[in-house]
Amino acid sequence: MPEAKTVARSKTVMSRTMLPSDANPYGNVHGGEVMKLIDAVAGAAATRHARARVVTARIDELSFLAPVYVGHLVTARASVNHVGRTSMEVGVRVDAEDMLTGDVVHVASAYLVFVATDEHGTPVPLPPLVAETDEERRRMVAAAERRALRARRLRAGGNVVAGGGAADS
Repeated sequence: MPEAKTVARSKTVMSRTMLPSDANPYGNVHGGEVMKLIDAVAGAAATRHARARVVTARIDELSFLAPVYVGHLVTARASVNHVGRTSMEVGVRVDAEDMLTGDVVHVASAYLVFVATDEHGTPVPLPPLVAETDEERRRMVAAAERRALRARRLRAGGNVVAGGGAADS
């Protein structure tokens, strides 16, 4: 079994200024642009934990909370919340800063499940996750509850992962 790793070792932050090409004619950034950033930062955090290839198995509970506009600096922060045998949940928070005023708004949150694989796409074991703070422990417990809910839904015949398989979160 791989050596356990702390949540802090995989925390990842990415920022990007939103451009007119990211938006509709009215200046609102497309949700897909924010989703792309979410997947990128979560994938980087998952890879840092696994130190292996990872694939997105599920995007769970993606919530858009406020609009993002052209010119905003969008910052996504990701950390691993829970680790199973071959998959893990990564939580992402996205904030948008109006760089002219300094106002920062929480614009989106999401939970993603990634599966670690070898070069042939076969799932590989992950290092256990060590929570060091009360907040990390709270997130780990909440992630375990979401994992149990996903498992119940899967047993009930819903939410199968693309490709016909199910993620072992």
